[in-house]
Amino acid sequence: MDAISSRLEKVAEMLKMFGLSSYEAQAFSALIYHGVANADVIADTAKIPRTSAYKVMESLVEKGYAKETEGRPKMFKPETLEDIRKRIETRVQDLFSEMRQIEDNVPSKGDPQLVYTIYGRSKVMSKIAELINLADKELYICTPMVKEIRMEMKKNIENAMRRNVKVIFVTPPNKRVPQNAQIFRKEGLIATDVVADRSRALLAGPDLNACGYTDNPALALHVFQFVQMIIDSSDFNAKEE
Repeated sequence: MDAISSRLEKVAEMLKMFGLSSYEAQAFSALIYHGVANADVIADTAKIPRTSAYKVMESLVEKGYAKETEGRPKMFKPETLEDIRKRIETRVQDLFSEMRQIEDNVPSKGDPQLVYTIYGRSKVMSKIAELINLADKELYICTPMVKEIRMEMKKNIENAMRRNVKVIFVTPPNKRVPQNAQIFRKEGLIATDVVADRSRALLAGPDLNACGYTDNPALALHVFQFVQMIIDSSDFNAKEE
């Protein structure tokens, strides 16, 4: 891999942290490289399907990362990097402002613990099973460890569906999910997030050997919003499998 390709991939990977899908991040880094280009050129450089390239570029225009030029074929060029930097900085500041407000509203130190740390894979899996069993309306499972959860939680998930719980998986591409679950595909997932009814949540490490758990609705809602942000930047639309 040459130095330019390596740098483009690095930039694309970092851009995904700011809500761009994989295709959008790859396309935008390629657009920066070319300065001005049509969708086909971007597709070739970014290594994304040509059939998706125009739609991806239109999405970047809508999100304020690119703009169209006049004439045919339709050409695109990036918004100024300074404007993009300011917009991203504003979003980061807004995020920390929201988190500080949540922190300020947390009960005093003498109140019960809000987040519980659990160690050991078997205990973490048991807690995930508990969240699935307690779900009444909806269950979000955002994880790269799909096979492990699908196999070990098969009956729990099936029982949840029988209770008419809406089960949504967010997984990397080409990962098999339980039948009748809604699914969103997202590359680059590392941790496992489980949210039940937006009132209970769990965040586990990559190997499922440790997790944080909360049954505080305000904190669980924060985890749900994080998962929703991942869904909004997912690479494919939801479907049932």
